[in-house]
Amino acid sequence: MQMETREKLPMEAGEAMARAETFRETFERLRSEIARAFVGQDELVRYVLATLFADGHVLIEGAPGLGKTLLVRTLASALDVSFSRIQFTPDLMPTDATGTHVLDPVDGGGHRLRLEPGPLVANIVLADEINRATPKTQSALLQAMQERQVTLGKETIHLPEPYMVLATQNPIEQEGTYPLPEAQLDRFMVKLLVGYPTEADYGRIFALTTGETAVRTEAVCDGDAVLSMRRTVREVAASEAVTGFVTRVLMATQPGSPLAGEAVNRNVLVGASPRAGQALLLLGKVVALLDGRYTVAVEDIRAVALPVLRHRLVLRFEALTEGVSVDGLIRDALDRVSEVPGDG
Repeated sequence: MQMETREKLPMEAGEAMARAETFRETFERLRSEIARAFVGQDELVRYVLATLFADGHVLIEGAPGLGKTLLVRTLASALDVSFSRIQFTPDLMPTDATGTHVLDPVDGGGHRLRLEPGPLVANIVLADEINRATPKTQSALLQAMQERQVTLGKETIHLPEPYMVLATQNPIEQEGTYPLPEAQLDRFMVKLLVGYPTEADYGRIFALTTGETAVRTEAVCDGDAVLSMRRTVREVAASEAVTGFVTRVLMATQPGSPLAGEAVNRNVLVGASPRAGQALLLLGKVVALLDGRYTVAVEDIRAVALPVLRHRLVLRFEALTEGVSVDGLIRDALDRVSEVPGDG
C-alpha cells in the first residue's frame, strides 16, 4: 500500500504544478487584456482578479474620474459573462436592485403576476457609488453577496455562478454619502484604494480616451473557467502553522485580546472576525499559485493583510477625530504577531 502511495506522489505533484501553471497563464492573460483599456493601477487590477478567483466581492474607494467603473466593465468583457450596473442614488429602493413582481396582461382578459429579476441577477454586478444610497438600500445586497440568492416575497432566485459584486464608493467625507453598515462591509473580501495615475500613465490615458479608435476588450475566458480556477484555489494546502498565524493576526486586531497591542486597545472598537481569516487564507492561496506554489505561506498572508482587514476594523470616535490610520494599526498588529505560537 505504501509503495502505491509513493508511486502516485510524483504524478500528483506534477498535476498540481500543471494546474498552478494554467492558473498563472489565465490570470496573466486577463491582466494583460484589462491593461489594454485600463491604464496603470497594476496592484488594483491584480487584487481585483485575485478576489475574483478567491470567490469574493470587492469594495473600491477613490475619487470620481479615476476609472473605477471602467475597470469593472472591462473585467466583465474579458470574462465573457453577464454584466449589470446599478447606479446607487439616495432615492433608490431595495426592489430596484433585487427585482419585483409585475402584472402582465393575459389573453382573454385579466392579469398574471410575474417575477421580474433586478440587476443583481448577473455574473458580474457593478454597484456604482454604493455609498450614495441609504443603508436600507445598501443592505439589499447582503443576501445576494452572502447566500448567492435573492428572495422576493415567497420566491427565491438563485444567482448565476460565478457571481461577484464590485462596489465603488467615493470617500465618505464627501457631501451626500452614507457610510456602509459594518455588516455590509464585512461581506466584501477586500477594500481597495484607487490613487491618482502616475505622470507616465496620463499620456496613454488621454490617447485611449480622446482618440478616434476605442479599445475593444476581447473575452479571455468564460464562467466555467473561472469556477475551475476557484476550485484550484481551494485545493492549495494551508498548514497548521499558517492557519495559526492567521488566527493570531485576527486576535492582534481585537481589543482586549492577549495579543492586542496598546495602539489597538486604545483606538479599535471592533476587530476582525473569522470571516476575515477566511479571506486572508483564500487570497493567500491565490498569491501562492501566482508564485508557482501549491502551499500557502506566512508571507502570502502578510501580503494580503491590508486590503482584507482595512475595512473590518471599527475605530473609536476619538481615533476618528484624531485621524488614526487603520492601515497603520494593521501594520502594527502584523509586526506584533510571531510566526511561532507563544513567541513574541
